[in-house]
Amino acid sequence: MSIVIINNFGQYNHRISRTLTYLKIENKLVSNETSLEDIKAMNPEGIILGGGPSIERIGNCEDIIKHINVPILGICLGHQVIANVFGGETKSAEIESYAQIDLNIEKEVGIFEGIGDSLKVWASHKDEVITLPEEFEVIASSDKCAIEAMKHKEKEIYGIQFHPEVQHTPRGGEIFENFYKICKK
Repeated sequence: MSIVIINNFGQYNHRISRTLTYLKIENKLVSNETSLEDIKAMNPEGIILGGGPSIERIGNCEDIIKHINVPILGICLGHQVIANVFGGETKSAEIESYAQIDLNIEKEVGIFEGIGDSLKVWASHKDEVITLPEEFEVIASSDKCAIEAMKHKEKEIYGIQFHPEVQHTPRGGEIFENFYKICKK
């Protein structure tokens, strides 16, 4: 198995799987209630924590982050869960919005390798990370949110506020391909 996608009941989780399949990246979409043992038995090379409506419905996501040692990409709610696990802070955005925004890439590393210094993305700003975890660095921001994307300083753990799986993020496939390259290392 290549990439295991954790379904956090977000409207785009199935689209993540379809996008990876289109990119010829083997993947499996599983419920966030799937046990750690079952996920480990799938022998994932990487894990994507999908988006979702509520921090109250994250199932086993925190345990997955703490106990499965593979590259992780958290999208939207997945990004917020990663921040919380590592001591960051999330809260409801002052201005809730769902729109295409201009992302400022501050560090062209990892998932942003070869992307350049800006990118149009579809972002959901209902809840967002407001305090960066100590072990992380900001790798992208926007005029809507200071922490649009973050990376663990030593591990291959990434969180992004935006949705690379939708059409309104025209180069989203490149982000998934970069994540897959990280997983194959």
